[in-house]
Amino acid sequence: MRYQGFKHLLEYLAGTFPDQTAFFYGEKETVPVSYRDFYRQVLVRSEELKNTGTCIGIPAVSTPECIAEIFAANLSGLQVVMLDPLLKKEELAEASEYTEMDLLYGKPEIPLPEIKNSHARPGNILFFTSGTTGKNKAVVLTDHSLMQSAYNGGQMLGLEKEDRMLSVLPLSHVFGFVCSLLWPMTFGVPVCLGRGMRHYGDDCAWYRPTVICAVPSLLQFLIRHDCLNEEMRLILVGAGDCPDELMEEVKKRGIQLSFGYGLTETSSGVAISTGADPRSMSICPDDTVTIAEDGEILAASETCMMQGYYRYPEDTAAVLKNGVLSTGDLGYLDENGKLHLAGRKKDILVMSDGTKIFLPEYEGALSRIAGTDQLAVILKNGKPFLILETCSDMDALRKSIDEFNRDQPFGRKLSGAAAVNHPLPRSASGKIQRWKLEKEMG
Repeated sequence: MRYQGFKHLLEYLAGTFPDQTAFFYGEKETVPVSYRDFYRQVLVRSEELKNTGTCIGIPAVSTPECIAEIFAANLSGLQVVMLDPLLKKEELAEASEYTEMDLLYGKPEIPLPEIKNSHARPGNILFFTSGTTGKNKAVVLTDHSLMQSAYNGGQMLGLEKEDRMLSVLPLSHVFGFVCSLLWPMTFGVPVCLGRGMRHYGDDCAWYRPTVICAVPSLLQFLIRHDCLNEEMRLILVGAGDCPDELMEEVKKRGIQLSFGYGLTETSSGVAISTGADPRSMSICPDDTVTIAEDGEILAASETCMMQGYYRYPEDTAAVLKNGVLSTGDLGYLDENGKLHLAGRKKDILVMSDGTKIFLPEYEGALSRIAGTDQLAVILKNGKPFLILETCSDMDALRKSIDEFNRDQPFGRKLSGAAAVNHPLPRSASGKIQRWKLEKEMG
């Protein structure tokens, strides 16, 4: 069924399956929440939120109360900002000022700014892009676009009434919100709310799910520690590529592995694999994909496309032209119209856990410690790796890299360095051809 928004979804589920379980949660015991009770909670809270402000920030945690707050805020006419609950105070303050929040869910930790001429609009749902781009940009989506994305995913991969979805991905990211929450809800499938990072190893045994959405690093953890329960039948992977050996381990367990490709700007999924080859993806029904002359993937969708980048009209215009989004990703369509990814066009590296590195900023810092700008950062075994044209003292460089890594988050630490002793390969326009370096480094 194609739901037009959050209210349509909740009205239908609560009216048609009032006693069916919407969520399972609980630290010490599994507690069910029915669709009837959840919708009642949403309606009560939406009345309380009416006329209280224009824009609410919600640090998105996986609890029924927080999920109800997200739906209720949307129903009450507030603009909703989806926030990472692990943001530091200064990061939260910056996000608050930029998105013009006048409300904050939970115990406010920061003073909220005085808003004079707000850009907030009822129904907007803002998700921050996950890259480190020098600008903290939020993508403007709506409950309509998010529900259409969930519908598209459901048309590609159907769920059964006996299924259980384990939701462990951050709800502040569009992949987690759409695929771990909205997608199962459109099928009336109960969502088992993960109990936090310390329970990654035992949530599968606790809930006995049949479906899970994961980034490659999470899947690797689950495989390495033998966490997948015997009822598991389907794993949807997004936000990065999987090593072949990891895919083989999933297949050995008789579990279907599907890849999803999408962006925050497209409300999540654009293409999903449904056959034996996870890297061969079919285009979602509401989406159109073409390939530019330089190999860039261009995506269009009348139902799922973003409204734009919040308060950044020039940045919006640079990537979205006549409804067609320049994704910054490279790929090709095979003879059957299936999409295959071939890397990144933008100067961004994507780690296996979804972390992104903005290369001009990152390489600029490295050029200062290496004493040369003739360098490039590539992905090697899923981790950032430094390549230099030449290096006269590799031991000294490694010591400098160790100092650099001490100040970097886990996903942004350099795994190593090497000198190729020849000019770095470049395109006619002078851009470093990282794919050639990745091929050279094996």
